[in-house]
Formats: sequence, C-alpha cells, structure tokens
Amino acid sequence: MGIVNVTPDSFSDGGCYATISQAKTHISQLIAEGADVLDIGGESTRPGSKPVSVNEELDRVMPVIEYAINQNALVSVDTTKPEVMQASIQAGISLVNDINALQTPGALEVVAASEVMVCLMHKQGQPDTMQDAPEYSDVINEVGAFLRQRAAAAALAGITATRIIIDPGFGFGKTLKHNLILLRQLDQFLSMNFPVLVGISRKSMLGAITGNAVDNRKYASIAAALIAADKGARILRVHDAKATRDALAVLEAVNSVGAM
Repeated sequence: MGIVNVTPDSFSDGGCYATISQAKTHISQLIAEGADVLDIGGESTRPGSKPVSVNEELDRVMPVIEYAINQNALVSVDTTKPEVMQASIQAGISLVNDINALQTPGALEVVAASEVMVCLMHKQGQPDTMQDAPEYSDVINEVGAFLRQRAAAAALAGITATRIIIDPGFGFGKTLKHNLILLRQLDQFLSMNFPVLVGISRKSMLGAITGNAVDNRKYASIAAALIAADKGARILRVHDAKATRDALAVLEAVNSVGAM
C-alpha cells in the first residue's frame, strides 16, 4: 500500500504532494514501483495535528482519487469522515482506511451500504494529544479487545467479515515500548481471522531507535516492514514501495525454499 498524502502537514512528506500535479506524479511513481494499493488522504493524523473541514478534505482528495482510479489502480481513502467516504465510494474506491474504526456517527452506515472493504484501526486518544501520555495495562489484549469490538459493530451494521481488515495502529497513542511489543507479538492478532495492515513507515518509533530524522528512516522502515510481514501482516502501508517490495521478495524466497 503506497502512501499518497495530499496534505501540507503530514509528518513525513507534508507538502510534497499537496498539489494535484504533484500527487499525480507520485501516484505514477508508486504504481511503477509496484504498489498494489494507493492510500490517498487529505487530512494529517500525525501527533499534534489539527482536523480540517469536510469541504477542504474533499477538495484535496477527490481529484487525486479520480485520477488514480483512471489509472486502473486499487484505491483506498484514508479518512474518518462519512461524507468523504461516501464521495470516494461513489468515485469507485476499493477500501476505506479509517483510523477511527468507523466510530464517527454515520460512518458505519455509509460503509455498510457499499461493497468496499474497510480497515479498522486502533488508537488511544485523538491525534492532537494522543502521544501526551499513552498508558496500557496490557497493550496486546487492550488493542485486540478494541479491534474485536469494532469488528463486531461492523458485522452488526451489515459489513461481512470478508470485507474487514484490522490495524493495531502503530504510533497512535503508543509509547516506543508499546509499539515494540505490538510488533514483536503481531501474530497474536492473526487468531481474529482478519487480514492485518501495518503502517510503521518512517514513524517516530524508528527515529527513537535509530536517532535518524524522518527523511532518513528508509532502511529502518524496510526492516520493520519485514518483521511485520514475517509476523503475518498481509498489507504494508509504506512510503518506499520498490525498496519494500524488493526486501519482501528476498523474505518470500527464503521462506519458500523448503518447497523447492
């Protein structure tokens, strides 16, 4: 899953693809590099970020979504707003990627009335304050319990299990230790029988480990992606599509050698 942030303030590439022209060029690059899905978002959810209006988000993402769909790409919309979900679904997206796990009033109904897939993510708190002092008694059990509850709510609304993806939400209301525990025990979520999406690319946890600034975390991101894949993640949300795909090819070759 290649990241397309049509925002001026995302933590890694804010402003790099804020114009429609820049976003189109980036989409073409991600497709050429082998991204299977394009995740297009118009509102930054980095720690400390502020929300934007529905109209502003629509103005940012809709031209880019329409362009990506015209390139015959599978498209995901990264949003918490039912209005943006609805417009994106009507345009032809394949996935709603919601950090709020369809808790916004109306979101469940919009997705249920469609045939698109949905990614339900865990977060503690809201983006503007979520990293102030996150606390858990047992991060694996608490994140798992939340995801089960949201999957049950989705099912009750009429969203079949085959349409649901789960995301433990790395960096969303978690300390470095919480994130490392989640990554080390990611396979604990496989028993829920939903595909697991992981988004670690360039995040602050990697900066805390390596000491590198956000624009110098490519190699750490690939290492984290490989660990996630080896622990059972089915979807990797990344900035560096080709580098990640090449690394995964090596992992897959090693894992399949016994079958040769």
